[in-house]
Amino acid sequence: MARDRRGSEDYVGPLRRLLIGLMVLVLLGTFFVWRIDSPRVERFRAAVIDRIVPNLDWAMAPVTGVANMVSSFQSYARIYEQNQDLRRELQQMRAWREAALQLEQENAKLLDLNNVQIDPNLTYITGVVMADSGSPFRQSVLLNVGAADGILDGWPAMDGIGLVGRISGVGRNSSRVLMLTDTSSRIPVIIQPSGQRAIMAGDNSIYPPLNFVEDDDLIRPGDRVVSSGDGGLFPADLLIGRVALGTDRRLRVRLAADYERLEFLRVLRARPNEPIEEPGSLVAPGPAPTLTPEPADAPEGETASAEGTSG
Repeated sequence: MARDRRGSEDYVGPLRRLLIGLMVLVLLGTFFVWRIDSPRVERFRAAVIDRIVPNLDWAMAPVTGVANMVSSFQSYARIYEQNQDLRRELQQMRAWREAALQLEQENAKLLDLNNVQIDPNLTYITGVVMADSGSPFRQSVLLNVGAADGILDGWPAMDGIGLVGRISGVGRNSSRVLMLTDTSSRIPVIIQPSGQRAIMAGDNSIYPPLNFVEDDDLIRPGDRVVSSGDGGLFPADLLIGRVALGTDRRLRVRLAADYERLEFLRVLRARPNEPIEEPGSLVAPGPAPTLTPEPADAPEGETASAEGTSG
């Protein structure tokens, strides 16, 4: 076995060296033929190329396929990058679209505020709603205007349509608006066109009830409810809502203000009430007229002289 292996190795070695030598000679010959600058050699090179190159298409097919694959992969990479850029631009456009819609809504609300007709003697300050209380027992919102803007406690606040509440707490740069739906809210109102007076009391629902109505038979669902101005709490004729009949058969108010989308509120500069310095003077009787009594014992001479004078 060892002899056979050695014999095969002795046979393969010389053959390998012979093939390598022939390959080297062919390469050298090809090199020299391609380097010789002669017309005959040039014609020979052209003949060889015309003979061999058309028959090498099958050999070049894998190389051509690989080149096409590389070009396709590069094109796919460029398309993928363009797709990612388009996705980012689309996301930015969506963000701009949302911002444009929000600005459009804010512009519409501000236009609504400007279109509300109020007493020309009343001026106002527009504030942005920053947050609400989020409590089921106290309903209020926070505005970004306060004492630095001249806000006073008790001033009414409206949205684009109707009354929302009143200022209940003022800071330097913020203030809190107590809504009409809060349980501590009591507003004197007038129902039009009947002219009936009532008190709208908040009960933490979106349909506050009407209490102390003078005559229920004169009121119909859909009647207009406005502030009466009694007590000087609110100016008169501020729109609050319309009468509605609740499931409990009580008269309630469907509020005109959109409490679910409060973004801007108009704080009215209401005229302050006249301060009361002496509460006792409101119920004290007026001064009694002074009577001068006639003298009981007058001399007869004086009386006679007086009668003679009068006669």
